Amino acid sequence: MGADPLWPSPGVIVVETAIDRKGVEVASPTPMEGAQELQQMLVSYAKQETTEPLKVLGSYLKFGIPGAISLFLSGLFVSMGVLRLLQGIDKFAGGGKGSLVPYLGAFGALLVMIAMIILLMLRAGKRVKS
Repeated sequence: MGADPLWPSPGVIVVETAIDRKGVEVASPTPMEGAQELQQMLVSYAKQETTEPLKVLGSYLKFGIPGAISLFLSGLFVSMGVLRLLQGIDKFAGGGKGSLVPYLGAFGALLVMIAMIILLMLRAGKRVKS
């Protein structure tokens, strides 16, 4: 009976070969090399999918948070300025329905600022797409 090609004799080391893209015969990696390659591939994939997007997010936040704080403070100061300006007018001073006008004016100033911000964001979005 001859040797079975599927089951090598004890003590025989079998090295499987494969053919690469160029047609050159290369040895297949051992299980240890395959595990190391898998580990390297997983580490590089994890870096690619976690650390690099976090770096991009950090650059957005570096300008986004101070910008949001600036917009908040400007809205606060503009609305308070409009409120105090309208409260200083004698016609709106005192009680009655006229005392509500300064607050509506401050609210209107905030709405105008919000509309301006939205228009600027839409314009910037069109500029980026084209």
